[in-house]
Amino acid sequence: MFPQMSPSFYNHTNPQEMWYVLIGIPGLEDLHTWISIPICSMYIVAVVGNIFLIFLIVTESSLHEPMYFFLSMLAFADVLLSTTTAPKMLAIFWSHSMNISFASCVSQMFFIHFIFVAESAILLAMAFDRYVAICYPLRYTTILTSSVIGKIGIAAVVRSFIICFPFIFLVYRLTYCGRNIIAHSYCEHMGIARLACDSINVNIIYGLTVALLSTGLDVVFIIMSYTMILLTVFQIPSWAARCKAFNTCGSHICVILMFYAPAFFSFFAHRFGGKTIPHHIHILVANLYVVVPPMLNPIIYGVKTKQIQDRVILLFSSISTCC
Repeated sequence: MFPQMSPSFYNHTNPQEMWYVLIGIPGLEDLHTWISIPICSMYIVAVVGNIFLIFLIVTESSLHEPMYFFLSMLAFADVLLSTTTAPKMLAIFWSHSMNISFASCVSQMFFIHFIFVAESAILLAMAFDRYVAICYPLRYTTILTSSVIGKIGIAAVVRSFIICFPFIFLVYRLTYCGRNIIAHSYCEHMGIARLACDSINVNIIYGLTVALLSTGLDVVFIIMSYTMILLTVFQIPSWAARCKAFNTCGSHICVILMFYAPAFFSFFAHRFGGKTIPHHIHILVANLYVVVPPMLNPIIYGVKTKQIQDRVILLFSSISTCC
């Protein structure tokens, strides 16, 4: 099933000469075809849904508000995340196209981590947006100006690049002596590093540091934002106003939970799960993580955000009238 390597291959230490084999979901190879059906369906819905959401926000002037600009950034990141991973996953499941060059594997690794860290920053920006909207409603437009929104978007991208670019050097510095089977459907940092035949302590430490000081801090600041939001909401005397405030935050809270819960499960299972969590469960969750949140995000915002609902209904009404 896997390519046979000559004995001389195992003497190579140059990573550029290596090809990896992504085996998909280990232990569930017989079910790959069936697993690919929902993953393919979710990928299509994710791409179409997020592109439609971006189109709606860009073309509808009534949606040109900070909240929706951040939402368009999140939708764009979702398209990139699912497109970086799902096509190769489906190629593995459908045609057993398992081989991937070292350069392609490292590139995929970088973009996966880069997009993840950027999405985390966008979710933090969206939490800050809700904090300003509810705690300082009169100053909302003066605080979150177009210039500020642009700077936040640039900062999210630059921060993510600075954090994730060292991963490339960390995997290139390692010595590889022939192991090339990755028990996964896509390339990620520790999956590549564990194939090296020398110490990967620096990789482990840097990976944990990034998780704690970037994504972990984002989670802390998001929790702080919503704590202050809740304190402000409970001081509002009107129940109707409270419900409206909760409703504006509900969709964002759902998206946050969908983003961080499986991500942290995958992160800690990969490092500390050991034999407690079956490996195929970990890989299956990791596969679903790159398609389920991108698929559900536009649906959640479409269902829970009245402005988006109204624009969708108006758009389809116009299309049906023209037809």
